[in-house]
Amino acid sequence: MKQVSGKIKWIFAIGQLGWSILAGIITNLLVNFYLPDSTDNGVITFVTTATLLGLTVIGVITACGRIVDAVTDPWIAGMSDNCGSKLGKRIPFMRVAAVPFAALTVLIFCCPVRGESTVNIVWLAVTMVLFYIFMTAYCTPYNALIPVLGRSQKDRMDISTYISLTYIVGTGIAFSGKMIWEALRNATGWDYYVCARIVLAVLAVIALVCMLLPAFMINEKEYDNTPPVKENAFRSLTKTFKNRHFQVFVLSDIIYWIGITIFNTGFIFYVENLLALNNYMVLFIFMTFVTFVCYPIVNVLSRKFGKKKLLVVGFALFGFAFLVSSFAGKVSFIPNQIYGFIICVLVGVPLSILGVIPQAIVADIAESDCVQTGENRDAMFYAARTFAFKLGQSIAMIIFTSLAVIGKYTELDEAGKEIIRNTGKGYRISLVVAMVLCILAMVVILFYDEKRVMDVIEKSHEEAESKGGENNA
Repeated sequence: MKQVSGKIKWIFAIGQLGWSILAGIITNLLVNFYLPDSTDNGVITFVTTATLLGLTVIGVITACGRIVDAVTDPWIAGMSDNCGSKLGKRIPFMRVAAVPFAALTVLIFCCPVRGESTVNIVWLAVTMVLFYIFMTAYCTPYNALIPVLGRSQKDRMDISTYISLTYIVGTGIAFSGKMIWEALRNATGWDYYVCARIVLAVLAVIALVCMLLPAFMINEKEYDNTPPVKENAFRSLTKTFKNRHFQVFVLSDIIYWIGITIFNTGFIFYVENLLALNNYMVLFIFMTFVTFVCYPIVNVLSRKFGKKKLLVVGFALFGFAFLVSSFAGKVSFIPNQIYGFIICVLVGVPLSILGVIPQAIVADIAESDCVQTGENRDAMFYAARTFAFKLGQSIAMIIFTSLAVIGKYTELDEAGKEIIRNTGKGYRISLVVAMVLCILAMVVILFYDEKRVMDVIEKSHEEAESKGGENNA
């Protein structure tokens, strides 16, 4: 099989730039769009903010969309593993899914009724479910290319580092969406929501181009000629979850994703409400810069100390960062602006660790499982991982949106109109919850037996080299 070049690694990583823009739009802007912290300055609500048993409509819809997404992961993975196309097992799915994936990202924000309406609730529910189905159809086969392209530990860590870089850039681009559409509104005087939809459409087109690049520029057959796996998807999923190394990893991953999704979803709220700042984009860019700087360091340290130790450190640092964040705006001797930059440093460092290491660990576990069972289920391992973390994200959306309404109240403006305000109490609680979850994830990952996994892989490589030497002789 052909050795992957640096050019192909970057072309592959650009695909992640594309889908991370779309995913970032939903993760970072959806709740802010549909569950605004304040309803002044022309901001309105499209779905009710009322709660039932502590749950909001937006929280339930987004969680259900994620659950549907998680359920379709093994289904898509099974079809990908079984695909016998001349283009390969993964590329055909990426080509078909990219356009609807991008289009649905915009449609989610195009609810038909201006103001609270049941029609908008139905629109949001349908478009969210379809969005996650096509996201799965692109991302699951895409992730399954990681062990295909990264046959060596160096290539695997390089690819994990590159896609982590493009992921954080894509998330940053998505995160800038609100700032851009507000700037467009100020410059043109156009309607707030027209500006929002124009900006989101432009971002979706950029994302689409990025996603199509690896789909059309990578010849999968040059790197993988393994035959399709003729096995029922859910039977394959069951076998995947029976791997005890994967069980430990994925449990830790679920817990972590609940915590980090709470933070990501609430970041704008934390900055604007708790710190009373309007420069969330500046802080996000700074946090991204810190993460960027740390990526090469993580790549080197993982080879020296192992991936597990770095994960433990990353979880501990996240826990500390979220604890510090929960006191935002309450530390009188530190200006809020400086406090915001401190939080960004504390979050940026572990973000670099958790951005690189998990993908490489899944590739390690998948390879060791293949050696031991003789069955290649690369796509299914990544599908199982995304099934798990999407389940975690679903839980996080319910938790955050339910906590976010704590401290909300209404008051009358000068014209006698009711305006929604928030004391921020629920936001602080959400940060404490995120802290506890990251510490729990750290405890769980301590039970992952990295040494045994790597011993299996190294022994397999030694045997392959030995046979290759004999054949050459």
